[in-house]
Formats: sequence, structure tokens, C-alpha cells
Amino acid sequence: MFDQFTLGIEEEFQIVDPKTRELRSHVAEMLDEGRLLLGEKVKPEMIQSMIEVGTGVCKNIQEAREDITKLRCIISSLAQKKGMAIVAASTHPFSKWSEQKIYEGDRYKILVDELQMVARSLLIFGLHVHVGITDPERRIHIMNAARYFLPHVLAMTTSSPFWLGHNTGLKSYRSEVFKKFPRTEIPDYFASYPQFQAYVDLLIKMNCIPDGSKIWWDVRPHYKFPTLEFRVCDIPTRVDDTIAIAALFQAIVAKLHMLIDSNLGFRLYPRRLILENKWRAIRYGLDGKLLDLGKQKEVPVKDLIHELLDFVDEVVDPLGSRKEIDHIYTILERGTSADEQIRVFEGSGGDFNAVVDMLMRNTLENVPGECFP
Repeated sequence: MFDQFTLGIEEEFQIVDPKTRELRSHVAEMLDEGRLLLGEKVKPEMIQSMIEVGTGVCKNIQEAREDITKLRCIISSLAQKKGMAIVAASTHPFSKWSEQKIYEGDRYKILVDELQMVARSLLIFGLHVHVGITDPERRIHIMNAARYFLPHVLAMTTSSPFWLGHNTGLKSYRSEVFKKFPRTEIPDYFASYPQFQAYVDLLIKMNCIPDGSKIWWDVRPHYKFPTLEFRVCDIPTRVDDTIAIAALFQAIVAKLHMLIDSNLGFRLYPRRLILENKWRAIRYGLDGKLLDLGKQKEVPVKDLIHELLDFVDEVVDPLGSRKEIDHIYTILERGTSADEQIRVFEGSGGDFNAVVDMLMRNTLENVPGECFP
């Protein structure tokens, strides 16, 4: 049973000038060699100061770690050849979206034509985790239940406290930027896969979307692959954090799958209540409280994350991810990238350059220095 829960990880990196610490529209200079080395695992995004990498289909979390660390290494090496560096964080502390160039291509031209400034201002960087689920009907039922845990995991990944040179007061400002796009946030509950597909088909019929790729929910059944794609997270700066989060999503899926197989279920909550928790995760990260919707009371988010780890514990060893899941305790003690950015900012007297320097260092922590064959 556990073999089906394959993993795929996509990370979007900032391209930064290590001297000025500003974003640089430099992806075109990196793509040719990147594609020679990585093929379809590397691609541009709409903003030219962003480069995206994605693993292959990984059979377990160890394979995912090997793939994603190698990808970070290669992209970092390509950037260094051009005098640049990469940063894993969901917003840049001070660079302006209005100064970024749009990548040339029909896909992005259509998007900008449709969404105008909403698209142009999308200077954010994310992490997407795919977990394999072979049965489409099961994919929908697991998505319904997994929605509840999305704020918990977002709180563990926050990395976007700054925007356009301002301390936003939020731990995940990226989430607020992205919600301006249509068809985002927590999805509704769907009773079945045919009901979900009827919704997609209706949007296509009415010329709202060309296909399911334009549904950008925090979790979605992928329109092309047999996966459930988790999109709620900020991108963690450290690769060890990314791996821990991917392992946790895999464990959540596996545990919910087991419950369904045992004719058990996880209580489903309304989208409007889950959104209350998402806001708290955006605002406070690990320092706040979430709503325990079963007990109907506020609970420190760290307590609820401990409960989540207890909930998935029985599937962790069968998945072979104990070491990776245990790293979540380190995140809870140390804090997220957003917490570290704020500490550096305040400790340096408000020096954004010091924040970017820290991000550049931590992006390559535990990433191999040599990665070319």
C-alpha cells in the first residue's frame, strides 16, 4: 500500500545579486545550461528573477532528498557562474515587483493580459509537494480531510515577513499576495471525483479556464498527474525543512488513506473555519494559536502540531521517514525562516542586506558543494 505514495517536490528560487542583494532578472542566462544538465527538471516562471526546479517521481523521502539537494546545488552553481546567488524565501525583503521583467512566452503573456497588475505584482516564491494517490476518488476524499491540516503546515514554513522594504507584521505575506489570484485558498468540500470534475468541466465550458492547471488552490488534485498537490506552503530556506514538510504531507496522506481503508474517517470542517486558522498561521506562524475545531477552543499552534505528529506516527516507520519527520521538532524549537529573518533584521538595526546574506547562507546549508558529474 505504501508504495503508491510517491513524492515530487517543486521549489521556486530567487535569483539575487550577492553584491547589491537585489533580485536580478537573470533566468534566461541560466536556462540553456540548466536544461542541458536537468532537462525538464528546471524551468522559468513568469518573473525573470525566479527559477523553478522539480524532482522526478521519487519512491520515498530519501530519494526526494537526494534529488532536491542536487537540484539546489546545480542551480546554485549555475547562478554563481553568472555572478549570482539563489535564495529560498517566499518574498524578497526589499526588491520591487514593478522593476522585475516578465519572462517572454505565450503562457505568461496570456496570464498578464488576463490578470493585469494582479499577475505583474506576483513577486512570490513557493514550495509545492506532490503525493501519489492512484485512485481519483480516493484523491478527492483525502483532499477533503487534509484541508484541515493546511494551516498547521503553513505555520511551519513561513518565510515571507517582508515586502517592498517593509516589515509586514505577518509571517507569510506571500499568502496575502497570492490570494489576489482567482481560484486560490482552501478548496471547498467535494462529495466525489465526478462532482469535482463536473466543476472543472463547467469552468472550461464557460471559458473561465483552459484546463485544470488554472485552479490554484492550497491543495488540489493535479490536472495531469495522479497526485494530490499541496501548494499552501511558503518555501523553507533550509533544504532539511523542505524535506521534513514533504515527509509530513506524505504521512498525512498515508494516514488518511488508512482511515478510509478501515471504514473510518476524519471529521470534515467548513472552508470558512479552516480559513480562520489559515489567517492565524499567516499572521503569527508558530507563535500564535489555532482553533481546535473539534474542541471549539484556541490552542497554541505548537501543541496542535505535536498532536498532528502523534496522529501520523503509525505510518512514519512504514514510510521510512522517521528521521525526516523528527526534524519538525527542530523547526518548532528554532523557528521558521520568517522568525530568523525577523531576528536578523532586528538584531542588525534594520539591515535588510544582513537578512539577504543570512538567506543566501541558509539556502545552501547541507547542500553538497560538488554536484556536477
